[in-house]
Amino acid sequence: MKSNNKKEDYIWVLDFLPRGHVDDDRPAYKKEPLIQGIGEEHFTLLEIVPKEGETVSQYDRVYIGPGEREKADYVKTRISFEELTRNAQTELPYIIEELVKQNEDEYIKAFNNAQPITTRQHTLELFPGIGKKLMWKILDEKEAGGDFESFEDLSERVNGIHHPERILAKRITQEIKEKNLKYRLFVKKD
Repeated sequence: MKSNNKKEDYIWVLDFLPRGHVDDDRPAYKKEPLIQGIGEEHFTLLEIVPKEGETVSQYDRVYIGPGEREKADYVKTRISFEELTRNAQTELPYIIEELVKQNEDEYIKAFNNAQPITTRQHTLELFPGIGKKLMWKILDEKEAGGDFESFEDLSERVNGIHHPERILAKRITQEIKEKNLKYRLFVKKD
């Protein structure tokens, strides 16, 4: 769905490390504060060095694109899930869920445009909590009533789907965590 080759313009703060990494054994005066965040557009995990004197909080949206930046000095590096702090790893699914909710029009297409992968597997079955029975309920309801307009519409029409945004957030988190997934829908491999 989204490509990871493009640059991010905004990140959402997962964690703020005012004294740098704990496992960084350099002297304190050489350490720089760090922001660990996730890109809004492509779900890229990044470490950002904030401008001197700037602080951020979790869930802050920080501009990191070209031109003048208010809080970010520069993008230090792209990181993997394992390099996130425990706190950042814990917050990741919640921030992804928030991003999915904010872009509901785009993410409802994941249910509307889902196609079979093979003769025995469907894209919908890649979503956590959706097996064959629920997949058939979704497909039958889509055929009977047309495309789903929103997550609420999907939840009302398909018994068994309560929070589609959480289902998608879990799948996106899984794609970020697991490097060797066979099928990727939202996060392209680096």
